[in-house]
Amino acid sequence: MTTMTTPEDSYYYKLMRRAIDRIDAEDGRELRLEDLAAEMNLSPAHFQRIFSRWAGVSPKRFQQWLTLEHARRLLAERHTTLETADAVGLSGSGRLHDLFLRWEAMSPGDYARAGAGLTIRWAWVDSPFGPALLMGTDRGICGIGFAAETGADATMADMRARWPKATFVEDPATIGPLAGQAFPKVAGAGKAPLFLIGAPFQIKVWEALLQIPTGHVTTYSDIAQAIGHPQAVRAVGTAVGRNPVSWLIPCHRALRKSGGLGGYHWGLPVKRAMLAWEAAETA
Repeated sequence: MTTMTTPEDSYYYKLMRRAIDRIDAEDGRELRLEDLAAEMNLSPAHFQRIFSRWAGVSPKRFQQWLTLEHARRLLAERHTTLETADAVGLSGSGRLHDLFLRWEAMSPGDYARAGAGLTIRWAWVDSPFGPALLMGTDRGICGIGFAAETGADATMADMRARWPKATFVEDPATIGPLAGQAFPKVAGAGKAPLFLIGAPFQIKVWEALLQIPTGHVTTYSDIAQAIGHPQAVRAVGTAVGRNPVSWLIPCHRALRKSGGLGGYHWGLPVKRAMLAWEAAETA
């Protein structure tokens, strides 16, 4: 499936966000294409075409992955226990390999300086999940935030507060190629370099997230087990929420043991759209 990186992306996501809200309102009951299209003020054919371009599947198929039971089905059918992922070969199809990610982490000493001496370039880009704030250093992508639910000002303030002593420079020319790597038109195209800026415990959690294959999920307790801190489930949840490179480090794939979605820093609708979008991608 292709990922769009055109100025139309924000429009498509806004439209699909409305459709997702409408599908949710039916509490699992399937909506007819004609009814859904009418509520979007589009003809059925036009709505189907736009929706399929964004999701890669028809609205009918997508509804199957947006039901309240979808997370529970994912846990039952595609639950990855991270300590066994390598042994069974699952990590070979994970996001780390899908996008040919390479990553390195800031040293603890550098992290403690809160970004002092670091130049972070940024720009707003379009993504399949609405406007995205993409940040990078000369060593790779260090931040991705989504503004569809939180708003542009709050997203910018959130990301800048993570490294308060860094120098921030708006630089669309530099960020543009990184956006093409973060949201490639063809899955697996190019190489997306990551520069992880976080405390050592956080980086362990983010490294574990990178091992979750596309279309699969895991639980916060599994992540705690995998990094050798089985009692630190709450701290793991906090570290997942502080992931600065959303989407590429797939914190949206972490669920509660109960099958509940848990929280998502950029809004639960974005998390649900990401999970359903990946389900369509791997179907």
